[in-house]
Amino acid sequence: MSFRLRALALLMLVALTATAATAWLTLRQVNRQVRDSVAAGQQEETRITGELRQYGWTHGTWEGVSATVAGLARDTGQRIRVATEDGALLADSDALTGREPRPVSSRPPLSVDPRPRLDLPADVQPQSWPKLASSAILNYRSTTPYAACLTEAGAGVTTVTGKMGMPEVTANGKAPGCRRVWNEQPSLVEADLAALDPCMKEPAPQPCLQRAFDERIAGTAPPRLQVSLGVRDQAPPTLNVAPTVAVAAGVALAAILGALLLSRAVLRPIRAMTAAARQLGEGDLGQRVPVSGRDEIAELGRTFNRMAGSIQSGEESQRRLTGDIAHELRTPLANLRGYLEALRDGVVEPTPELLDSLHEEAMLQQRIVDDLQDLALAEAGALTYHRSEVELGELLEACRAAYAAQAGAAEITLRAETEGRATVLADAGRLRQALGNLVGNALRHTPAGGTVTLRLVPHGELVIVRVEDTGSGIPPEHLPHLFDRFWRADAARGRDTGGSGLGLSIARQILRDHRATLDVESTVGEGTTFTIVLATV
Repeated sequence: MSFRLRALALLMLVALTATAATAWLTLRQVNRQVRDSVAAGQQEETRITGELRQYGWTHGTWEGVSATVAGLARDTGQRIRVATEDGALLADSDALTGREPRPVSSRPPLSVDPRPRLDLPADVQPQSWPKLASSAILNYRSTTPYAACLTEAGAGVTTVTGKMGMPEVTANGKAPGCRRVWNEQPSLVEADLAALDPCMKEPAPQPCLQRAFDERIAGTAPPRLQVSLGVRDQAPPTLNVAPTVAVAAGVALAAILGALLLSRAVLRPIRAMTAAARQLGEGDLGQRVPVSGRDEIAELGRTFNRMAGSIQSGEESQRRLTGDIAHELRTPLANLRGYLEALRDGVVEPTPELLDSLHEEAMLQQRIVDDLQDLALAEAGALTYHRSEVELGELLEACRAAYAAQAGAAEITLRAETEGRATVLADAGRLRQALGNLVGNALRHTPAGGTVTLRLVPHGELVIVRVEDTGSGIPPEHLPHLFDRFWRADAARGRDTGGSGLGLSIARQILRDHRATLDVESTVGEGTTFTIVLATV
């Protein structure tokens, strides 16, 4: 699967997951709101039936209930239709607002019973309950018509709960004729007791007393109501999923478009690097990719360009090396061939001096080949090292002794100076080879009467070895090329005086393998100093 498809699939998965989570949270929130709405509706139903019951209980009549119905409809937003059990319409909120009454809801109507609950005292003997209940019936028959009369007369009515749960009515205005209504209520105590006494034979007399009480006051109490709420075919509060689905689809579409734009932005430089890498593999080492920005893709492009530059530089170095090797071997081999052909043809006599010269030339070529082999092994990490503890002062003295004869022949003073003892873990032979290459280079570039000094300076956990000469020095512009293979500061310098041109390269690689550093400082006309820094044991 391509990167674009993988990126698109990943972003789609993330988008779908986020969308699903958002939709789930939205559905959950809206469902909670629906439940809250249902609970609020139940509270509204409780409020409506409670206030209507309170009105009937307070006023003893349903006269004037329309104002209460209108207020409840306005406060709750419900359509309210109030009728008696026999179907007589008392109030309709649609009609009260001047609207054509709509069909009522198919839900069963709510029942409202304004009759009081008989509350018999618990601290009296049950045998007294029928007499107390008959007294409550008489009380209700007196107060309820009086409250109804006050309401019809327009006088204010205040009702509180009195003894045994019966209403106690107080007039808030003058209505003289209503007192007469109160006094005209009949007394049916004997009939009431006759209806109540059988209840005492029941295992639970109180429910029976309540039923008998309701039957005896039925002619006085306002009729029970049937309250219808809502409108027929009105949709209940439900979740509208269309906005949620639309939002989810929009989020998913935005994620897909973002994935396409992201994959395009990412793949454009990757395609450029792929094309450049393909051409690089086909031999076009000058290929580079355009880079802009500071993100990871830009860093990848810069890394690719550095890699391509390294490959090109390595290829050019390899070509130069091949040319340098051919140049180094062509002239001596041509000389050897010419002398050998002359000897074969009898043109030249095989004198001892000539044979010695040919042998020396062959040994020089052998040394170049050996140096090339050592350098190739060292750069490939295949050069063998046998490490042990080496005392550097002794190593410097041994190196001085080895080159003393060469220094004496060139009339150069070669000395070793140590400022203390220092032991390192190294291959003594290879380390001496690197040091010898530096000393040999210093002797070749130091004129007669000059000095080459091997100096050892311990420095804490490090040790510094310097090879100092008083030679001609190296110009600053030549220092960066000093360790290049076959490079010589003096182009006119031949192999007899300039060496193979590989000694410094070999020395640097050997010291790198010993985790040491090799630096050079030089002043033209004063001399050159090579500085080696190693870690002590």
